[in-house]
Amino acid sequence: MAEKSNDLNTICVHEGELPSDQYKSVVTPLYFSTAFDYQDQPLDQYPRYFNTPNQIGLNQKIAALDNCESGLVFASGMAAISSTLLGLLSAGDHMVIQNSIYGGTYNFVANHIRDFGIEYDFTQGLNANDFAQKIKPNTKIIYIESPSNPLLQIVDFGAIVERAHQANILVVIDSTMGSPVNQLPAQYGVDVIIHSATKYMSGHSDILAGTVACSKELSDRIAKRAKMLGGNLSDLTVWLLDRSIKTMGLRVDAQNKNAMIMATWLEAQPQVDRVYYPGLTSHPEHTLAKSQMCGFGGVVSFELSKKLSPVSFLNKLNLIKRATSFAGVESTALIPALTSHVLLTPDQRAALGISDQLIRFSVGIESAEALQNDIAQAF
Repeated sequence: MAEKSNDLNTICVHEGELPSDQYKSVVTPLYFSTAFDYQDQPLDQYPRYFNTPNQIGLNQKIAALDNCESGLVFASGMAAISSTLLGLLSAGDHMVIQNSIYGGTYNFVANHIRDFGIEYDFTQGLNANDFAQKIKPNTKIIYIESPSNPLLQIVDFGAIVERAHQANILVVIDSTMGSPVNQLPAQYGVDVIIHSATKYMSGHSDILAGTVACSKELSDRIAKRAKMLGGNLSDLTVWLLDRSIKTMGLRVDAQNKNAMIMATWLEAQPQVDRVYYPGLTSHPEHTLAKSQMCGFGGVVSFELSKKLSPVSFLNKLNLIKRATSFAGVESTALIPALTSHVLLTPDQRAALGISDQLIRFSVGIESAEALQNDIAQAF
C-alpha cells in the first residue's frame, strides 16, 4: 500500500488557521464582510475573487492536503470542474477524457464544451495507451477520474503523466472518490487535482463545495476565468467546510475499514452478482490501487441479481438512506441509472458498464453488523 502522511490529521486541523489577535480563540474567526478597506489591501479584494480571509485560509489548507502549491475553493464540484476546463482550455484546443466518468462531468463535456470551441475525445479504455491513441497536435489536457464513479475503476497515475508530459499536455484528475486521505496524485506528477468537497471533505451531507489544487501558475489561470464565472463559495460555508475537514482523516479511516468489511460480505451474498471495490483481490485493478492508494475509500458498488428489483431493494432499507450524494458519516445508497447517470442514454450507460441492477453504496461509520442486518432484511 502507498504510505499515508503522518501529518495528515495535523494538516486537517491546523493548516490555514487565521490569527485571532484580540481574543486568542482556538477556532478560526469567521469574517462575514463582503467589503474591505482597500488602502492596504489588493485592489481586487472582492468575495468572488477567492481572496477573502476565510477563503485564503481554506485555500492554503486545500493546497497542503493535496501536496500542491496553491488551492482554490468553489461553490460546488461542478463549479471546480467547469472553471478548471474553461480556465485551461481555449477555442481550438482539444482534451482527452476517460469514458468511465462522473455523470455530471460527462454531460458537461458531451453537451456543452463544444459551445466554447473546445474539442474532445472519450477513451475506449483506461490504460495509458487508450489515452495516448486519442492525443492530437492541439491536445492540451488529459482528464481522468480515479477511482471512477460509480464502478471504482483505477487509472495508473504515473503512466498517464509520463505519456502526457512527453507531449506537453496537462493531466487533470477528479480525485473525489479517493480523497486526500487515500491518495496524493500530485506525487505522481498530476498537474491539477479536483475534489467535490461535498463528499469526504464535508462528510456530513450538509455542505456543497468543490476544490482545486495545483501550481500557482495554473491556479492563477483558473482563477482568472473563475472570477468571471462567479463560482466562489460563501464565507459561512467556507468556515463550515474548514471545520469539517478537521475530522476528515478520522472519518475516512473509519469508512475505509467499514467498506472493506461490507465489500467482502457482499461478495458472499447469493443476491449479489458482482461487487466493485478496489480493496478486493477480485477487483481487476487491485494491484494498481494498492500501489498508489493508502486506503480504498468508503464507496462499494454492487450489482443485484436479476431476480431482485433495485427500486424495491432500496425501498426496503431502513438504516441505509436513499440519497444522491455519498461520503457522509451516514450510509446511503442509490441506483446510478436513475440518478447520477440518468442524463446518459441507455446505450451510453451500457457502453460504460453501468447496468440497471447497479447499486452505489456509500458506507458510513455505523457498525458493519447493523449495515449487514439492514441489507439482509431488504434482500
